[in-house]
Amino acid sequence: MLGLWRKIRRTGRVAQPAPPRPEADRPAAALGLGGSVQIRHVDAGSCNGCEVEIGSAFGPVYDAERYGARLVASPRHADALVVTGPVTRNMAEPLRRTFDAVPGPKLVVAVGDCARSCGAFAGAYGVAGAVSDVVPVDVEIAGCPPRPEAIVEGLRKLTGR
Repeated sequence: MLGLWRKIRRTGRVAQPAPPRPEADRPAAALGLGGSVQIRHVDAGSCNGCEVEIGSAFGPVYDAERYGARLVASPRHADALVVTGPVTRNMAEPLRRTFDAVPGPKLVVAVGDCARSCGAFAGAYGVAGAVSDVVPVDVEIAGCPPRPEAIVEGLRKLTGR
């Protein structure tokens, strides 16, 4: 036990360095959101791969909340929408209504290749289009599905942290 204590004392504190700050294009800073963004997630018709990665991004390993991004249950409490999947015909109107329910100023984040350009679902009969075809998009996060690190980086662009 004494040997372990000496080793701890010799080693000192060990921590990973903080990740680099996001570049200067910070939509939240421009909108005056003050470094904290409340997010409402909308699944517009995805395969749920992106949802798993969003869950990981907000889990204890990546912890997106430490950068000021927090998931909320109601669009009326949100500053931003995180949309996954291609917009299906059945979800086009609910997505528009959810977008309208978010108080201004508001941001939209398209997560995944399907949300950006319909991905593997492009040309399918039930797909109305990409998220940008239905609502204006401010930030796009690439990947199929995007890695949790990429999602956290995209959310850091929103918060400016």
